[in-house]
Order: sequence, then C-alpha cells, then structure tokens
Amino acid sequence: MPIPNGPPSTTRPSAATSVVGVIGDPVAHSLSPLLHNTAFAELGLDWVSVGFPVAAGHAGGALAGARELGLRGLSVTMPHKDAVAGLVERRSPLAERLGAVNCVTFGPGPTLGDNTDGPGLVAALRHGGRFDPEGRRCLVVGAGGAARAVIAGLADAGALEVVVVNRSPGRGARAAALAGPAGRLGEPQDAVDCDLLVNATPLGMEGTEGAGAGELPVDPSRMRRGQLVVDLVYHPATTPWLAAARARGADTANGLGMLVHQAALQLEAWTGVDPPLSAMWQAVGGPSPGTSPA
Repeated sequence: MPIPNGPPSTTRPSAATSVVGVIGDPVAHSLSPLLHNTAFAELGLDWVSVGFPVAAGHAGGALAGARELGLRGLSVTMPHKDAVAGLVERRSPLAERLGAVNCVTFGPGPTLGDNTDGPGLVAALRHGGRFDPEGRRCLVVGAGGAARAVIAGLADAGALEVVVVNRSPGRGARAAALAGPAGRLGEPQDAVDCDLLVNATPLGMEGTEGAGAGELPVDPSRMRRGQLVVDLVYHPATTPWLAAARARGADTANGLGMLVHQAALQLEAWTGVDPPLSAMWQAVGGPSPGTSPA
C-alpha cells in the first residue's frame, strides 16, 4: 500500500494520536471504545480508544504499562474496579468512598482514579428532564460494585431515601451506609412506596441464570404507574423485569443511559471538552437529547 501523501496529522490514527483504552476480562463486548471513538470523531480530536484484555490480578502491570506507553486514560471494567482503586496514586472523594475506580486519568502528576458510574446514572435519569432523584424515594436491588455506585450517586443527587434490598443483609446494610442518613436496609415490599426502582444485579442479563422469565429483582405486584423502573442490564434491551414493569403501567429504562453518560464523564475528564451526547446516544441506538431513553 502506498504511503499517504501529506503530513502525518492528516491520517488518523498516527504516531501523534492520543490513546485511551478499556481494561477488563472479558473486554471484547465493551461499548466504551465505540462511545469514545464516536465522540472523538464528532469533536475532530486526534484520539482513539481501544480494548485491552487484562486478566484478574494483572491490573497493576496494565496500569504501569499504560502510563509508560503514554496513554491518556483508561476506562476500567470487571473485574478490576476494586483493585485499581488500591493501585492509583490519587483517588477522587467518590472513588475513595466507594473503594472502586472505573476511570483512570494519566497526566504529568499523580495518576487519578475516579468513579463515573453513579453520576452517570443520575445524568441519564435527568436526561431530557425525565426524572430528578432530588427529594424522591428510591430503591436499589443489589450491593455489588454497580449498586454501591448507584446508591451513593442517588444520595449525592439529593434523594430523600435510598432503600437497599439485598440477599445478604450485612452486605446490604454496608451498601446502604454509603447513602448516609438517606440510606437504609429494606425489603422488596418497600418498592410500592418508592418513585424509582433500580436493579443493579445481573438478574435478567443474557447468558446468565435468571435471564428468562424466572426470578425477578422485585415482584411486579409491587410496581405501579407513576414509577420509573430502571434495569442496569442492557442486553437484552428489555429484560423480563422491565417487561413486567411496563405491563403494570410503570415507566422503564435499561442500562444504556448509565453506560453513555458515565462514558461521557470519562471523556470530559480526559480531554476537558464537553462530550457530544447526541452522537454518543445515537452510536448505541439511543434517543437524541430531549427524548426519553427507553
């Protein structure tokens, strides 16, 4: 193939391209490169995002290698969020509180770890004026990493109450404590009095136990018109739980909104540029700004 004419900057990527990536195991399914590369193209930035498969226990080597190679940032997914929190030189207050990092920023100073999951969900809820958690009663099913980020995010957004439902009461109580005075351990029947219900467990995810019409995060009889029911699962786009919620008259949303907005916050941290949300939503088949993310 002939070498393109003109300066190297006319061909992207080039030796001058800024590189970010996502580390995880598995990582081939990740939509982060699609979202970030869509944004870079829309903004005309000479940046590129790629995926790096990194096995559990090897996050330290991945971070050291990324820094030595001059990467600008990393998106961090399972199973590395907790490990990376202990490896970065500096953590944001939220990452410190959660003990989990999903966004690493490299620079001339100390490597910074942050967590954009909770703020990403809140931004997705507020997208298009759909739902503001401030002063509202919210219920979160789960106490894992995603659930903890959501619990803290809702509390920081001013939720009146954040009720945590979890199979292990001890773990659930510790997760609820992240919401401060607004948090408490609850039961599935508390859902009927809440404005927002969030499933932050893998129940309903394709390829996992419970993906069919079996166990549901909260019994549909507890759901009603006037509620927003959110499932962080986005594959399939409509889980059995969301289908049941719609049948009860509730408004619903899957996890694509959180995915888009947490990625947008990462891009802003790395580049200092406002993210092109419309293009990012469209890249994953979502709505344009001003419409409801279903």
